Amino acid sequence: MSLVPDKVAAKLPHLPDGPGVYLWKGVDGQILYVGKAKSLKSRVRSYFGADHDESPKTRHLVGKIADVETIVVPSESHALILEANLIKEYRPRFNIALRDDKSYPYIKVTIQEAFPRVYVTRQLQNDGARYFGPYTDVGAMRRALNVVKRIFTVRSCNYDMPREMPDRPCLDYFIHRCKAPCILAQSQMEYRAMIEEVVLFLDGRPDEVMRRVKERMESASGSLDFERAAELRDALQHLDQMEEPTVVLEVEGGDRDVIGFARDGDDACVVLLRVRGGKLLSREHRFLVNVEGEEDSAILSAYLAGSYVALRERARQLLVPFDFDDRNLLEESLRETKILIPQRGSRRELVDLGQQNARHLLEELRAGSIEGATTAGDPVYELGRELGIQRLPRTMVCFDISTTQGTDTVGAGVWFENGRPKRAEYRKFRVKTVEGTDDFASMREVVTRYFQRRQADEKPLPDLIVVDGGRGQLSAAHEGLEPLGLGDRPVISLAKREEEVFVWGREAPIRMSRRSTALRLLQQIRDEAHRFAVTYNRKRRTMRTVTSELLKVPGIGPVTRRRLLQEFGSIQGVREAGEEAIAKVPGFNAERARRLLESLAASSPV
Repeated sequence: MSLVPDKVAAKLPHLPDGPGVYLWKGVDGQILYVGKAKSLKSRVRSYFGADHDESPKTRHLVGKIADVETIVVPSESHALILEANLIKEYRPRFNIALRDDKSYPYIKVTIQEAFPRVYVTRQLQNDGARYFGPYTDVGAMRRALNVVKRIFTVRSCNYDMPREMPDRPCLDYFIHRCKAPCILAQSQMEYRAMIEEVVLFLDGRPDEVMRRVKERMESASGSLDFERAAELRDALQHLDQMEEPTVVLEVEGGDRDVIGFARDGDDACVVLLRVRGGKLLSREHRFLVNVEGEEDSAILSAYLAGSYVALRERARQLLVPFDFDDRNLLEESLRETKILIPQRGSRRELVDLGQQNARHLLEELRAGSIEGATTAGDPVYELGRELGIQRLPRTMVCFDISTTQGTDTVGAGVWFENGRPKRAEYRKFRVKTVEGTDDFASMREVVTRYFQRRQADEKPLPDLIVVDGGRGQLSAAHEGLEPLGLGDRPVISLAKREEEVFVWGREAPIRMSRRSTALRLLQQIRDEAHRFAVTYNRKRRTMRTVTSELLKVPGIGPVTRRRLLQEFGSIQGVREAGEEAIAKVPGFNAERARRLLESLAASSPV
């Protein structure tokens, strides 16, 4: 049985026995977890009961609970929707999360205005407008928007018409991109009829739009308005070219929303296929994080409650791969959409198609080929998100320079793969072109030589280049990359004092949380590069010291000196070896060994 915090214990006797939502809070008042309950009193008490079957995540949660807040609602279905909304608002660390839930764009049609506009937005508002999306494939959204602008003469201005009306039309009118409703060259009735077709097109019904355009074209031709007929003919041709006959399956009715689900450990992906008229019109997906220890049914339920319910456009049937928690409550919330779990036939084939898509996307996520993907707890994903780079930094190289009072300057490059060192790819450099202490010039030389050799050997290049230092080292590294045609590679530097991350091309440094796994990964690779460089610097310094002492000994040439160092490792090793061991080295005998030891003894400090 877990110890009940004082604030929770004081509230337990007064909790209602009806449905509602509970919010677990930490000592700082931060929301840790949001949950729903059929009976708030029973559910909240259960967290501290002796027979509570806790997962590791729940056990961790209970250990951090300091307080609870409850919200009473009329029914379980109300609790389901409120839970999803609160999770979106607070993003509690212990709830299953829809990654990037607010980042996907929509196409907005302001049908509540007298002369509607069409534009991209990332803000969903209850303002009477029509929203199409969200588009997880931004390229698909841009293509749809370009078709709208090319075929339909939607105004691009922001006038509050008809309250605000300019004196003359803008350039769009003269290049035939707009018919100037702002000066009433196009009537409000004609303009709104066009907007209706825009909505039909964005709603995945291009056939209906084509039918209407064709009727108007024939009408214009019959009225001898050949100029208007030609415009409509061109629009019809554009629509015909845009229509992709991607028929998947013809099922009765033809309109379906299909869910695909895949999971790999702590990563999960849900796919939504929109099938309209038997044609696959779009594929959207969400990656879910913080799913450790959760059942698949709970994950699917979290997606449907948090994302699918919020969609403005839904089919009358939703096909899912398996049963899930709160199915009945969700059907109450969806109202006109019926949830089905097909077992065979064409509907099951659609679900299988969704499953294949989900598995494919999850494999891409794990392979790191989805731009900007993140997974909680993985420092590689976290680092990619923090830096905002397009490709996950699965392979990284970090450079450091080590010098001793301007001598024995060396550089080191260490290679990390999937957050772990790969020592076979470590490289060290003796700086050749720089005299004295010049860290920037040394960094530039090392980076240039490293990538020249890598290109010559046709070896893969790293996803991220890291240098130990501040802005100066970062600039020097970039200068080393530019002549090789690698100036667009992501390059960052990590400064030791404040642990600031400088990114090439950005003005302000990034300050990561000291507890960030991404920062820890950068510190690990930086420290490893520093260790490797210092170790090589010390070895070079030791070799130079040994060499200078041996050079003082008469009769010891380069070949003999090399043999002694290979055999005994250092000048101290030669001293301690003794005459017999030295005499066995090629080129030595007992007499030469005795003279060598006498010379070394005479030169050693007292």
